[in-house]
Amino acid sequence: MSTCKAAVAHGANQPFTVEDVVVTAPRAGEVLVRIAGVGLCHTDLVFRDQFDAFAKPAVLGHEGSGVIEAIGEGVTGLAPGDRVILGFSSCGTCPRCAEDLPSYCLQFVPMNYAGMRLDDGSTAYASRDGARISSHFFGQSSFATLAMTRARNVVKVPETALPLELLGPLGCGLMTGAGAVMKSMDCRAGSSIVVFGGGPVGLAAVMAAKVRECSAIILVEPVADRRAIGIELGATHAIDPAAGDLGEALRAILPLGVDFALDTTGNVGVIETGLANLAPHGLIGLVGVPKDLGAAFSVNIAALMTPGLRIIGIIEGDAVPQKFIPELLALHAAGQFPFDRLIHTYPLSQINEAIAAQARGDCIKVVLIP
Repeated sequence: MSTCKAAVAHGANQPFTVEDVVVTAPRAGEVLVRIAGVGLCHTDLVFRDQFDAFAKPAVLGHEGSGVIEAIGEGVTGLAPGDRVILGFSSCGTCPRCAEDLPSYCLQFVPMNYAGMRLDDGSTAYASRDGARISSHFFGQSSFATLAMTRARNVVKVPETALPLELLGPLGCGLMTGAGAVMKSMDCRAGSSIVVFGGGPVGLAAVMAAKVRECSAIILVEPVADRRAIGIELGATHAIDPAAGDLGEALRAILPLGVDFALDTTGNVGVIETGLANLAPHGLIGLVGVPKDLGAAFSVNIAALMTPGLRIIGIIEGDAVPQKFIPELLALHAAGQFPFDRLIHTYPLSQINEAIAAQARGDCIKVVLIP
């Protein structure tokens, strides 16, 4: 066993506390990683504040990068000292995994949300006095200096022009936005797309749409600085949703409607606006988690069928991390996916201040440095 620092969630809407915790040695199939940096994602706060089934106290965090410290029995292809990005868990054997769709793994929910090892119910973390702390969040729980993950979650990365601590967001948020455009919706050259929300997921989608040579890339975002960077990153238009009727603004740009829409907000009204402004056979992808987990919207069946409109939910950009993350790194090296422009770093000890800054819009993507 080892001792490490971790930001521990003790209850809904309570601040994280950075404290010493005990971490077990890696078991069969597991890898212990010394975290260099970890992205702060809205989903971490959803599971702290809205999803009571994830038992507290808990170590959250699911966009980690670092260096392998130790490996468990049976782990092959990885060794202490390897530089890695941590991704989500999947079983690797179910029909969806066999189709290269691991984010729709039939065991996705228990493997990522149970907060424990599935074989014996144990956790990787405990307090100094032995109290149980939930672990294995998205297969990693990387708000810590040491994180336990399954070997299948690990993406080995070579030396890059970017510091290792900045690479963790490629394992979830950036992969989700880029994958939504390049894989889930498979936006074609010359097509049009509207992205609702200029956070890290939305701006990753804007960059991916530019890579895909979309002819019109519309960003809808209330924060002026985010609209500005969206234009710099490839958006052809940027709309302030508070400036007037959003549907009218979209139709002024594309009178026949937009081919693709991506919602990163989880806002029902925004989703309905996106759906209403699709071109025939248009597609809207949903990646935003709503504030109310029971949120729903209704659809007129005939109005959906007649123009052949499509609605899809998207998890992790339909990506295989071991294949897609190297693609994104190659795009960055070619100057086509400059995600580091979105990142602002904070010490892990200032996690609560970082959450507040991100909520205010002071920064786009926080990476915490242990």
